Amino acid sequence: MTETYPAAPRPWWKGAVIYQIYPRSFADSNGDGIGDLPGITARLDHVASLGVDAIWLSPFFTSPMKDFGYDVADYRDVDPIFGTLTDFDALVARAHELGLKVVIDQVYSHTSDEHPWFTESRSSRTNPRADWYVWADPKPDGSPPSNWQSVFGGPAWTWDARRRQYYLHNFLKEQPQLHVHHPEVQAELLATARFWLDRGVDGFRLDAINFMMHEPTLRDNPPAPDTGRTRTRPFDFQLKLYNQSHADIVPFLERIRATLDSYGDRFTVAEVGGDEADREMKLFTAGDHRLNTAYGFDFLYTDRLTPHLVAEALAKWPAEPDVGWPSWAFENHDAPRALSRWTTPEHREAFARMKMLLLVSLRGNVFLYQGEELGLTQVDVPFDRLVDPEAIANWPLTLSRDGVRTPMPWRSDAPHGGFSEVEPWLPVGPDHPAMAVDRQENDPASLLNLTRRLVRLRAETPALAVGDLTLVHADEQLLAFERRAGDQHLLCLFNMGDTPVQLPPTLPRGGRMLVQINSATEERLGAFGAAIREMTA
Repeated sequence: MTETYPAAPRPWWKGAVIYQIYPRSFADSNGDGIGDLPGITARLDHVASLGVDAIWLSPFFTSPMKDFGYDVADYRDVDPIFGTLTDFDALVARAHELGLKVVIDQVYSHTSDEHPWFTESRSSRTNPRADWYVWADPKPDGSPPSNWQSVFGGPAWTWDARRRQYYLHNFLKEQPQLHVHHPEVQAELLATARFWLDRGVDGFRLDAINFMMHEPTLRDNPPAPDTGRTRTRPFDFQLKLYNQSHADIVPFLERIRATLDSYGDRFTVAEVGGDEADREMKLFTAGDHRLNTAYGFDFLYTDRLTPHLVAEALAKWPAEPDVGWPSWAFENHDAPRALSRWTTPEHREAFARMKMLLLVSLRGNVFLYQGEELGLTQVDVPFDRLVDPEAIANWPLTLSRDGVRTPMPWRSDAPHGGFSEVEPWLPVGPDHPAMAVDRQENDPASLLNLTRRLVRLRAETPALAVGDLTLVHADEQLLAFERRAGDQHLLCLFNMGDTPVQLPPTLPRGGRMLVQINSATEERLGAFGAAIREMTA
């Protein structure tokens, strides 16, 4: 155990480890094959046992589920498949009893086309909410107002005969774009934020916020230069200059931050993807009056984990006064399981252990996706079981998001891994029961128990939680960086290769070994070996 070092008071979220829960796939309490809020509440002891600081819940709001909750039909209620507001309140109360903060998604870019706001907006050009969505007249030839393309494929405009206009949708046509430039829309979204904050929510993950506002002149996007990458969607052929990332987003984010600050120690994290993600993440988190942190995509879609990749990602977030605080994830509900992208089956167990130590060693917040603590792999969901609209539309060139959203395995000997008593909405991975919670619970050497130890180490070690990071070495196989906070100085070493590596003489020697993974000594790291040494002054 590391010694205790004095640390300056800091917000609960800074350096936090946050556990993402995808409600449809976590635990089914009522036997309908779909996870729900009471199921989550019943399993919160498992989450708390990891030592994490908070949970993040993906959408559970009223929705027709065309995009599985990211098409919201009522911002202020729970969809019946997940339970009720009473169930949500019980979840928050239990989480708080266990010392867990609760972060929920807020989707302010778009709603469902079944939202009452859109029903009213599309009814005429003169109704009170006529301008709450992005409507535009056709070009003289009847074609869409601009050449903008949707993320999920095809034009970002759909014709509506009621108004004889097109409406904008950056994703599915069932997800019409809110006109967030409009002051009444902003006021309603802030009222929604207060609704959930009043129920005890501790923070928000703001979904797709760089899509929140567009260029009102509706200028065409220019073509994107050919980078040599396979382009599977029309969206990939454009530079997204005018359909997203408008400068007016920033003042609205400042209003969101002010709203949360009025409730005390609340937390905001931005989801920012796309070509300009690095610039926008820094813009949206600059100073102390915008969002607290931004969710990095550096690792979510890469097919290899290399020292250079990690070094480049970390270099984007130096510990400087004008640079915000980063957040990192190796997996989430949209990205394929990291162990299926980054290693081979024969090395999976060793790699998973090295990967977990690396994740908890990074400077910034850490996001763990459900099942990552078990070493779950990506599931190959057959076409006839796919439900992901993006994967179905772009089959077979787009990797399905369904493969990372499959049910959480709780019991190795139970039907459907103990997730449900009936056939679940997605199949359980064939190799997942062997990795179930009950199988790993009583095995001291399991990844689950290692994860608990490493999360605890991070919480008890200021240099890991909030210290500065300095890159020391990165080559094709070996990564080394230092973490420092006050008088505490750590050397973190990672061998990302499947053969042993000798440590170069330029690296410091000595110190006290805090943790070692897969065979590590002062002079050598075994295959996928990793270590953290506490150095003497």
